[in-house]
Amino acid sequence: MLALVRGPALAVVTLPVSILLFTLSLVSIVLLPIGVGVVTTPPTQQAVRWYANQRRRLVREWGGLEVPEPYRPLPRRPHSGIVGQVERCTLLLKDPATWRDMVWLPADMTAGFVTALLPPMLPINHQLTKAMLEPTREMLLTQRVEQLYETRHDAVDSSAAELRRIERDLHDGAQARLVAMGMSLGTIEALIEHDPAKAKQMIAQARENSAEALTELRDLVRGIHPPVLAERGLPDALRALALRMPVPVEEDIELPGRFDEPVETAVYFAVSELLTNAAKHAEPTKVWLDVLYVADESAGGDSRIRVTVTDDGKGGASLDAGSGLQGVQRRLAQFDGVLALSSPSGGPTMATLEVPAPLA
Repeated sequence: MLALVRGPALAVVTLPVSILLFTLSLVSIVLLPIGVGVVTTPPTQQAVRWYANQRRRLVREWGGLEVPEPYRPLPRRPHSGIVGQVERCTLLLKDPATWRDMVWLPADMTAGFVTALLPPMLPINHQLTKAMLEPTREMLLTQRVEQLYETRHDAVDSSAAELRRIERDLHDGAQARLVAMGMSLGTIEALIEHDPAKAKQMIAQARENSAEALTELRDLVRGIHPPVLAERGLPDALRALALRMPVPVEEDIELPGRFDEPVETAVYFAVSELLTNAAKHAEPTKVWLDVLYVADESAGGDSRIRVTVTDDGKGGASLDAGSGLQGVQRRLAQFDGVLALSSPSGGPTMATLEVPAPLA
């Protein structure tokens, strides 16, 4: 019965929209040599991709078939002006998925229109769309290589930034105190016979400097790899983290054992950032931390840690450029992890991360 409604409705949309987008795309490409196409091609292709994604969504909702997006990611920091326009146009035209969309549009306005118009043939329309819009094996491999290149690049940048932070903290903190303590000890050595009272006062000051230097070194080590994480494992480390938050955190943590140290560290600091962001920006009265282990026993399946941080604050959090949560994304991407965010204005905010994590 639904096919009697869905089919004709899809046919009414398919014919004019496919013809319009195909015509605009073709004209834009033809106008590339005189420069006009450089301006018109990017918005036209974005419209084509939006339309193709809507059809992928319908295939999923009506036919239960998943059709992943095959598009290569565009640069996160595009150039401005004509340089950025040329760069964007070039990247779009180099993407094989752009040309697959161009081939799909004529098929959609012909075979797609006919199969949509005849309700018994509507399933053929779901299969045709999937076959022409899903990524090929080569495209999936290319996407994977590009993703690995991007995460490796981010990992190198993160490591370099972390080294610079450690060097700066050592130079400005513990190192300065130790140097001052060494100078004080030299002065004490000269004063100990002539002015014992002054020497005693400087010894007390040196003891205080040594204690402060030790505290700073411990804080620095904790920032690299928290001792509680090494000694007691991820569940207890996350519970300790929740207890230190300035707002009440209700935690439910179910993990079966230990994981590789880099994975535990990545999850720990990601959760720390999420909890800190919630307490600092969302103005919540309560935060919920749920951590569980999802074991996938199928062939080739990935078992993973799933963490959800929910708060009842004001919402409005974002993963856009400039957001601190992008650092969490980059940290997780090094392990093929992902971060999803739902934060409507007015709240609540729910951040979910997943990281592949075989048991150690």
